[in-house]
Amino acid sequence: MSRKVKACSACQRNGRLTCRRTRLGDPCLKTYPLESVDLLKRARVAFQAGRTLKENFRLAQLEAVVQMLEEHECDFVDALGRDFRKPRFETVVSELILVKNEAVYAINNLKKWMQPQKVERNLSTTLDDCLVISEPLGVVLIIGTWCSPVQMCLVPLVGAIAAGNCAIISPSECTVHTTELLHRLIPFYLDNECFHVILAGMSDLPEVIELKFDHVFFTGNKEDGSKIALAAARTLTPVTLILGGKNPCYVDQHCDISTTVQRIAWARFHNAGQSLVAPDYILCHTDVKARLVQALKCCLMEFYGSNPQESRSFGRIVNLEIFNRTRDILWRSGKVAVGGHVIEAEKYIAPTVLTDVAESDLVMQKEIFGPVLPILTVNNVDEAIGFINKQEKPLCVYAYSTNGKVISRLMSETCSGSFCSNDCILQSVMVALPFGGVGASGMGSFHGRYSFDTFSHKKSCLLRSARFECVTYLRYPPFEERNLSLMTWASSLSQKSQGWCQIIKLLTVY
Repeated sequence: MSRKVKACSACQRNGRLTCRRTRLGDPCLKTYPLESVDLLKRARVAFQAGRTLKENFRLAQLEAVVQMLEEHECDFVDALGRDFRKPRFETVVSELILVKNEAVYAINNLKKWMQPQKVERNLSTTLDDCLVISEPLGVVLIIGTWCSPVQMCLVPLVGAIAAGNCAIISPSECTVHTTELLHRLIPFYLDNECFHVILAGMSDLPEVIELKFDHVFFTGNKEDGSKIALAAARTLTPVTLILGGKNPCYVDQHCDISTTVQRIAWARFHNAGQSLVAPDYILCHTDVKARLVQALKCCLMEFYGSNPQESRSFGRIVNLEIFNRTRDILWRSGKVAVGGHVIEAEKYIAPTVLTDVAESDLVMQKEIFGPVLPILTVNNVDEAIGFINKQEKPLCVYAYSTNGKVISRLMSETCSGSFCSNDCILQSVMVALPFGGVGASGMGSFHGRYSFDTFSHKKSCLLRSARFECVTYLRYPPFEERNLSLMTWASSLSQKSQGWCQIIKLLTVY
């Protein structure tokens, strides 16, 4: 049951439009530019007052995130059900549990993360303290994607909170019900001066970004990511971009077809195929194509029955724009081997497998945010690697084989944000692994300690005493040829003896 809530006292005094919420049933209102300016000012004042610096404050906010997810699990299930007809199982496992795991991991490790990191001493720093201190960046903007609307807003938020930042969160306008739920709940669980939710469309975000944040974290497609990066560049704001792309999945002739098919089908058709990290296409060894297609057909029957439209385990496309885009890609590519059924009134596209796909087909040129899986054939692993390397660097590369050498080659001879063998997606949700893109699939990473580092400035600190000034004269003007000769001689010795190098450093810095 949702807990009873009241508007914060500051909001009651000031009558702010974005904070006029007294119950969960109230309608949400779009956040306009002037309101964004006001929210940013409030967050900036709170940050400058040192509100977020204490460990106990950060822990309290992280615990509040967990509490919010636990107390409103049914509300999140309902909201995602309305947006995607998403099964409760998928919502709990792929959205809520993942965020709670991140928050609990941060709670358990926060003290260690906040401690200064000591740099290894050498002869030249024997009497010094060399430290790296993690400082919060300030006020950060987190822009979530629609395909994982809870996970991609709250997992980065966990990192921002742990690192001691204030944050403004902008959920996607596509997932109306989930966005409204976040907009209502967050002010009642998190500090009302440090954390805010805005309701802004993609067209409004460049203007919001130009208000000047200390960091922008964006998840979404490449086209929108480019706009975000361009807007951030105008104010020299650093960005993290987690972008989509064409994630290849190589299936070798030496693999367990049954297990391979189950894992690929789960990953591709989870959330009706609306995912940044699902495999976008299969590069199948010619020898196993027929068995693979037949196994996929049987697997989809087991997963969703003879009529997936009636399955409670299969969702819908988020809106008509994405539905029409996916339907056009489906109808203009390859040959339907499984599925292919579409119903516009329900935004329903059946789990579909395409064969006879050409590299020039639309399905190979566009990102797929729907339940469509194209299959291309290659003759060997060399062809697969060559094909992958011709494309832009993807967010994920997947490889299925029982041959360790094949897996090793795919991992080392292709470049991607992440790699996973004999499974899909799991590498993108593990708190101990960084996840992010490279090249066209993005920049920066997050999860666990990596989220903390993303939202921190690593400040180098050298703590020295004023002693031993009598031996620092070699570096001071007036510059003497004798001193330069001595330093040059010592430098040449350093190439032969690390000990001499350390001695001359010691002489020149004290």
